[in-house]
Amino acid sequence: MDKPPLVLNDIANFLQTEFKTDRYPISERGGIYKPADRPIRRVGLSLEPWPKIGEWVRAQDLDALWLHRPWQLNTAVLPPDVGVLTHHLPFDECLTTGYNTRLAQVLGLESLAELGYKQAADESGRLLPKRAIGMIGDVPERSTESWLEQIQVAFGGYDRVEAGQVRSHRRVAVVGAMNPELVHEAHERSVSLYLTGEYRKGTQKVVDETGMTVIAIGHKRTEEWGLRALGTLLTGRWEGLEVL
Repeated sequence: MDKPPLVLNDIANFLQTEFKTDRYPISERGGIYKPADRPIRRVGLSLEPWPKIGEWVRAQDLDALWLHRPWQLNTAVLPPDVGVLTHHLPFDECLTTGYNTRLAQVLGLESLAELGYKQAADESGRLLPKRAIGMIGDVPERSTESWLEQIQVAFGGYDRVEAGQVRSHRRVAVVGAMNPELVHEAHERSVSLYLTGEYRKGTQKVVDETGMTVIAIGHKRTEEWGLRALGTLLTGRWEGLEVL
C-alpha cells in the first residue's frame, strides 16, 4: 500500500514535538501560518520573506515554506495552495545558541548540563515547564585559537572575542543570552569559555572579574546555522523530501 503524501500538518506536528512547543505560551508556539493541503515534495526555508519571495517559490516549484520571522510576508504573492509554517522563539532556543544538542555534537561537548532557565505561563496563568536557555559541556582541552578556528568553520566567522585569563579550555558554555548572572554562574561551574550570539556590554564587569573568555558568534550567523540544521532535521525525517 502506498504511503499517504506528506502534508503541511505532518511537518507542523513533527516540529511541534522536536521543539517541545508545549513549554511555550500558545502565542509563541508557532506552527501553521498559512494552511494548505498540497502534497509536499519540496520545501523552502528562509529566515524572513523578501519582496520577490513569491517568484522564488514559483521558480523553485516549492510546495511549502518555512519562515523564522513571517510577519512581513504578503501571503497574496504566494501560490494559493502553498502553505507556510513558522517558528520563532522555539527555533531560536532549540537550533541556535541555547540547549542545542545538535550543536553540542558539532562542537564536541559531552556530559551536557543545563544553564539558565526561562519559564512562561499559559493564557490561564498556569506555569509551563521550564526551558533551559544554555548548556555546559566538557571537552578535551583546547586553546582559544583552536576554538576560533572551529567557530570559523562551523559558522563562517564571529563578531567579537573577549580573551580571558584562561587560554586553554576544558569546560564550555553555549548560551542564548548573556547577562552578569549567567556569566557568573558559568564561572562558578568551572566554565572558562562562553559562546553566545551577541556580546552584551552590560556584562563587561563580570567578564573582567571572572576572567571568562567570550566568543560572540553573531546573531545572524547562529540563525543561518540553525536554518541549515533545520533542513538536515527535515530531510533526515522524510526520505526524498527536498529542502531549499
